[in-house]
Amino acid sequence: MLRLILFILILLILDFYTFQAFKVTFKSQIVTYIFTFLSLVVLGNFFYQIFTFDRSNGIQFQFSLALILLVLFYVPKIFIAVTLLGEDIFRFFSYGLENDVRTSIEGGTTLGGRRKFISQIALGLAALPFASILYGVFRGKYNYKVLKYTLHFDDLPKAFDGYKLTQISDIHSGSFDNVEKVKYAVDLINEQQSDVILFTGDIVNNRAEELVPYKDVFGKLKAKDGMYSVLGNHDYGDYVAWESEEVKKQNLEDLKVLQKDIGFDVLLNESRYLEKEGERIALVGVENWGAGGFKTAGDLKKASSVIDKDDFKILMSHDPSHWEKKVIQDDYHYHLTLSGHTHGMQFGIEIPGWFKWSPVKWRYKYWAGIYEELGQYINVNRGFGYLAFPGRVGIWPEITVIELKKGSDNA
Repeated sequence: MLRLILFILILLILDFYTFQAFKVTFKSQIVTYIFTFLSLVVLGNFFYQIFTFDRSNGIQFQFSLALILLVLFYVPKIFIAVTLLGEDIFRFFSYGLENDVRTSIEGGTTLGGRRKFISQIALGLAALPFASILYGVFRGKYNYKVLKYTLHFDDLPKAFDGYKLTQISDIHSGSFDNVEKVKYAVDLINEQQSDVILFTGDIVNNRAEELVPYKDVFGKLKAKDGMYSVLGNHDYGDYVAWESEEVKKQNLEDLKVLQKDIGFDVLLNESRYLEKEGERIALVGVENWGAGGFKTAGDLKKASSVIDKDDFKILMSHDPSHWEKKVIQDDYHYHLTLSGHTHGMQFGIEIPGWFKWSPVKWRYKYWAGIYEELGQYINVNRGFGYLAFPGRVGIWPEITVIELKKGSDNA
């Protein structure tokens, strides 16, 4: 309840500053009041959808629309509020509270003119995220990016020097609304001509039937050394009120069959060897293991029970919190872990090679891209699809290509 009150308070503060910006900038009060009315409608609709939302029925269009409108209306207001708050702080220290009040009473124009100028700047700044969000909803969710990395390992078997793998994650097929865009992405994956394709979970939102319209599309994925997958938290159907436990179990079995029909070897706390020229690397796949209330079906010991401790190992584990909490401290030393789950929150700012930020960093320490700890690497894929918010702003859908190289990267 405290979080809800704080959330509402923040929204009201944003509305307060936005109202000021509109009132000062526009001569006609009609514009100000129309915008304020629309904001209240958006806010009211959002809370209505929140309080009537039944997750067991999946994410409905009405909820997604309410979320789009909330983000579209209120994220830009953050820019307005921060700008005007900065002006208020400046006014306080520059003029003093007493002088500020006196100027207002006497009808001085200096402060008013400056306020209008600052308000115009604030509205101009707000237009940037507004346009970005619109782009993210209509185009960004299919703005696929191929991100390429080269990782060096001294103990990589020589035969695998230059070995390429493609990772995809978080397809969430139940969210798609454009099959042609998905076909384009599948072609893009195949164009990488990687030796193996690895999928790290959440192929659906809730139900196996979501994958059926895209079965043939993903069935066109090809890799000479095969395709492997693991389950993510959404694949188990835990967020649906099923008729019975048997129906829920059957849904999971149907999902496994569909993945196999596509061509994936589904690893359920299991391992496989990838072999080349008489040498091999171990591919380990665990079921979902997540911190903070997510399913913990992953069993790392069981999955690695038939491989050797000294093998070069690639681990597929949907949730990066597994790597943080369990994997990097394991004495088996997993050279490379592949995860997804975070989506990069589908919202953030990235300048490749320079800067990346998303609010999801406050929830996950490892949330997007390559990280190294204790001589082990993880790649957290930003996701292929999208969930809840039907768009991506600054954090684009990702196809990861990783090339393994033997030796030091300084060689």
